[in-house]
Amino acid sequence: MADSRDENVTWLTQEAYDRLKEEYDYLSGPGRVDIAKKIEAAREEGDLKENGGYHAAKDEQGKMEARIFHLRQLLDSAKVGEAPKTEGVVGPGMTVTIRFEGDDDEVTFLLASREETGAPIDVYSPKSPLGAAINGKKIGEKATYAMPNGRQNTVEILEAVPYIGN
Repeated sequence: MADSRDENVTWLTQEAYDRLKEEYDYLSGPGRVDIAKKIEAAREEGDLKENGGYHAAKDEQGKMEARIFHLRQLLDSAKVGEAPKTEGVVGPGMTVTIRFEGDDDEVTFLLASREETGAPIDVYSPKSPLGAAINGKKIGEKATYAMPNGRQNTVEILEAVPYIGN
């Protein structure tokens, strides 16, 4: 059995899974038909080089196909339910409080898939640089991760408790 902190698993609530599956089903079915009709209608307007409607529809199609691909990957790796949690250990579904090294400010957030919308606190992905660095760490431990600008940042885990919702 895979470790509950497997970075390839995305834990989703049943509501989030159903919502994403519904979006995938629409986009990969009727959504594709609708965009194909828009492209065909714009193509019939003539010269494609000067045809803004055609280019806008093709751009929309590209974005839609990227979303379909992302949703398919997400749904294929999703597990419905809650990631197994151990109080005091950082993992998906945990409310985590950290302190950045050299700073007295504390930051609290939910470590979960960004697709889990509606949380009243900030949500950080376990796949983000910070999320990946702290995943599996215990209270009192430190983790270092690379920021987008290439600099290293170190945080200390102050608290890790199961998220209990609103």
